[in-house]
Amino acid sequence: QLKHPNPHLRERAMVEIADTADETTIPRLMAILEDEDVTYRRAAVKTLGVVGIEAIPRLVESLTHSDNVTIKGSCAKALAQIAVNYPEITFPESGIEGLKAALNDSNPVVHIASAMALGEIGSPALDVLIEALKTTDNLGLAVAVVGAIGSIEDTRGIEVLAAMANDESVDSYVRESATSALSRIDLIKNYKRG
Repeated sequence: QLKHPNPHLRERAMVEIADTADETTIPRLMAILEDEDVTYRRAAVKTLGVVGIEAIPRLVESLTHSDNVTIKGSCAKALAQIAVNYPEITFPESGIEGLKAALNDSNPVVHIASAMALGEIGSPALDVLIEALKTTDNLGLAVAVVGAIGSIEDTRGIEVLAAMANDESVDSYVRESATSALSRIDLIKNYKRG
């Protein structure tokens, strides 16, 4: 059913798989992460996100130790899905550490997906994102991290973005990204007030 062209049937299958999970569920879903069929692979990522916290150790293991970029990117996206699906649960430190390590991956698919996942985790991952922003020489990663920080409602992140936006020594594209992130934060705040 995860391969079905109808997205509603795929969604129903994801929930059913998570509801009836056993010790084979996570390994079987992990095996799909290298499948050529993008729809099938995305469905496995989303299903791992529905399975939740129990999938984190396997996802972190593959994220940090696989040689396959598709698998690593899919693992980062699955970790983001878990953060989105279970916002009430404190995201395990092992997951944050795995994503932090993946920020240093040479492949942009992996490090950008990892930055976005940390943004979904929110405040518990903010220090990791701020540290990455201050230490990276990778322009693409810096922009992804700025976006991730901009998605977190936390004054520490807003202060860092404001400092970057006003620092002439920072790359102009990163400064521009920080300014845009601050504008988005203001829009969201005004929308919530209204």
